[in-house]
Amino acid sequence: MLQQLLQQANFLELTLANPAFMAEEQAAIADHTRVELWDTGVLVFTPLQTVPTEDIVLSSGIHGNETAPIELCNQLIHDILQQKIVLQQRLMFIFGNPPAMIEGTRFVTENLNRLFNGEYANPSVATNEERQRAAKLESYVQRFFQSGGRSRFHYDLHTAIRRSHHQRFAICPFRHEKPHLKQQLAFLNAAGVDAFLMHHEATTTFSYASSVKYQAEAFTVELGKVMPFGQNDLSQLAATREMLIRVISESEFPALTYQPENLVLYRVCRSLNKHFADFTFAFSNDLPNFTQFAKGEVLAYENNQPITAEYAGEAIVFPNAQVPIGQRAALCVIADDAITLA
Repeated sequence: MLQQLLQQANFLELTLANPAFMAEEQAAIADHTRVELWDTGVLVFTPLQTVPTEDIVLSSGIHGNETAPIELCNQLIHDILQQKIVLQQRLMFIFGNPPAMIEGTRFVTENLNRLFNGEYANPSVATNEERQRAAKLESYVQRFFQSGGRSRFHYDLHTAIRRSHHQRFAICPFRHEKPHLKQQLAFLNAAGVDAFLMHHEATTTFSYASSVKYQAEAFTVELGKVMPFGQNDLSQLAATREMLIRVISESEFPALTYQPENLVLYRVCRSLNKHFADFTFAFSNDLPNFTQFAKGEVLAYENNQPITAEYAGEAIVFPNAQVPIGQRAALCVIADDAITLA
C-alpha cells in the first residue's frame, strides 16, 4: 500500500479504495522524511534531518460529506510526497470516516464527532463502526502525542451544513478556565478564519478530546459549506493552505500579530437540546449560521411551547432539528469582545 502511495501520491484515492483497514507500513521520502501508514486514512510524517518542535494533527472527513478540507489535505499530502513541501515538524493526517466519504453522507450510523473523549465506550449504547473508529482515532492521536517535549496542535477541519454570515469560523473547545492564545487566533485569522466561538462546556468532539486529554492547542475549523467531491473551489482556501504549509514547513510556529479588528469573538450562551420528537425551528432551513435575533423572538417550538431569544443579538449556529432526542439541536451565541485571551 505504501509503495503505491509513494508512486501515485494520492492518499484520498488509496483511502477510498481501502475504507476498512490498511496494515501498518513505513518508508522514507529521499533521506529527509519518514512516512508511516498507521491505518486506513491515518498517515504520519516525521522529519529526519531536523529536530521538530511541534506535533501537528490535521484531521478532516470526520463527517464524510465535508469534502473541501479532505481535498485540501490530500493536496498537501501529494506535495509532501512529491517533495514540493519539505517538513520541519511532525505531522499526522487523518481522514476520519472513509465509509461515509464513499456514501457522500455526514455519517453512516452515528455522528462520529459526538463520540470522542471516551463517549465511544458508553455502555448504554450498542457499538457500531463509527464508535469503533472513534476509539481507534483517539488511540492514534494519543500515540502520536505520547513522545513529549514538543508543542501539540490539532486542527480538525470541517465544512458547515448551511451557509454562514462568516464563511470560515472556528470553534474553540472549552478550556476549563485556561484562556485561548492570541497567537493561535492570529494564525487561524491569517488562514482566513474571521470568527471564533468560545465553547462553554465539555463536549465529545475530536478537538475537545485533544485539548483536554493531551493539552493540545485544538480547534474545530469550519471552511465553508458542504459540497460533493470535485465541486469545491479550493482557490477560496488559498490563505488556509498557505498558513498550513507555513506551520508544517517552518522551524518555529509563525509569529503573527493578533489583530482584534479583523475578527469577531462569540461566546456560547446556551445549547438548545432536543427533548421531544416535535422539536422544530421557527425559521427556514436555509437560514445562515450567525443570524441574529431580537430578544424575545421565537427560535423554536418544542412540546407545544416556544423557545425564545434571551438576549438582544443572540445568534444561532449549527441548527439541526433532525438530531436524535437528547442531542444538541443548535448553539446560541452572542458577540463578546471582552473575552479573555492569553
